[in-house]
Amino acid sequence: MSRSIFITGASAGIGEALAAEFARRGYDVAIAARRTDRLEALAGRLRSLGAARVLPITLDVTETDGIPGALERAVREFGRLDVLVVNAGVGYSLPVGRGRFDKVQRTLQTDLTGAIATIEYGLPVLRAQGGGQIVAITSIASTRGTPFMGAYSAAKAGLHRYMQSLRAEVWHEPITVTELAPGYIDTDMNRGAPNRPFVIPVEKGAAIMARMIERKVRHRYVPVWPWAFVAPVLRILPTRLLAPRPKRK
Repeated sequence: MSRSIFITGASAGIGEALAAEFARRGYDVAIAARRTDRLEALAGRLRSLGAARVLPITLDVTETDGIPGALERAVREFGRLDVLVVNAGVGYSLPVGRGRFDKVQRTLQTDLTGAIATIEYGLPVLRAQGGGQIVAITSIASTRGTPFMGAYSAAKAGLHRYMQSLRAEVWHEPITVTELAPGYIDTDMNRGAPNRPFVIPVEKGAAIMARMIERKVRHRYVPVWPWAFVAPVLRILPTRLLAPRPKRK
């Protein structure tokens, strides 16, 4: 019997690449995202890559009432869910106090509230079937807030702490809790960034993540090197070294 995986935010970026990676591994793949047209196109590609079964589901995680039904559809189709990947997210460059609260709110609703809602509804499903794995995609940004990424950093840091709490609560249950914190993965979300240190192709990032998921790791940076070294340094770096230089008049 094929293993099954449910991936949110699967119509682009890391989610799309992860779906392709698990299709190559022969999984049943449920792909959930807002853009139905992209999901349908991706579904055909996943079948050609070797997915046992593919289920595209239109889902906006900010509309949290739709999450239980999406998970139920996947369970009906596949019989069970082995892995739930909480990946849906947005990221904007947002200077603080510049009248962009609509995008701040969108970031928090998607990257934090939507992610937590997916887990809150997903955990009972995994418990009912006797176990499974929850995977959250956070970010190196959960380590330290950086200029213009306040809302994104806050959302990912909040999700990081939530995952720590979840891991402690289910420690004695057959539930694996995995957190993957990518550095710069080459996707549309960050291609406009002025600086992307240690960036890697999205296909490479997805392959690394898939191996980590199958190994059921608890927490890993992606890729491990150099971010396992950089993250602790980033935590203690003086703020003045992160602050953007004032523009000359």
